[in-house]
Amino acid sequence: MTTATGIDASAVDIKSQMVSPAKLAHIVLRTNQYEKILDWYKTVLNAKPAFENEMLAFLSYDDEHHRVAILNIPTLVNQPEGANGVHHVAFTYDSLKDLLENYERLAALGIEPVYPINHGPTTSLYYEDPDHNQLEFQVENYDSVEESGQFFFSEAFARNPIGVEIDPADLLRRLRAGEPEASLKTRADVGEKTLADVKLR
Repeated sequence: MTTATGIDASAVDIKSQMVSPAKLAHIVLRTNQYEKILDWYKTVLNAKPAFENEMLAFLSYDDEHHRVAILNIPTLVNQPEGANGVHHVAFTYDSLKDLLENYERLAALGIEPVYPINHGPTTSLYYEDPDHNQLEFQVENYDSVEESGQFFFSEAFARNPIGVEIDPADLLRRLRAGEPEASLKTRADVGEKTLADVKLR
């Protein structure tokens, strides 16, 4: 059904029910000058690494487990004039229910995630805007920042700092069937994974 102005009334109704994110969580940068960029962010933010190896680093300057992540991709070409190097910006929701119900509303409008994944510390849905910029909508998987931070020092994270792909529609179905959020947010063990396993623009 459309309104007198030609706008789909169901789309208007869905949009009026959208839930806003609770906060901005972190930014992720990709670079072919990994050591230089990593040192610069540590310096300018007075940031400490929550996790760091030769392919990626997670930096924090406050009580969040990380505010900036840096990806080492040596094959990148330098950004042309007018194009910056932000890979995605992340927004945190208060609950898995909010995240997944928002996923359902966006899907009803034809907006689907390009990469749904359980990173371990977070369950995340990545979206791409019309200019190919990416947004990550996430929910924390642990009840405290301390527990999330501990995951960065675990053997599971060392072997797979990327995460495990998920099916948000299936998670929502299971949530509505009564499965606890904590169970749905537990990351499966799929063995070792690197950036080569992830589609990066």
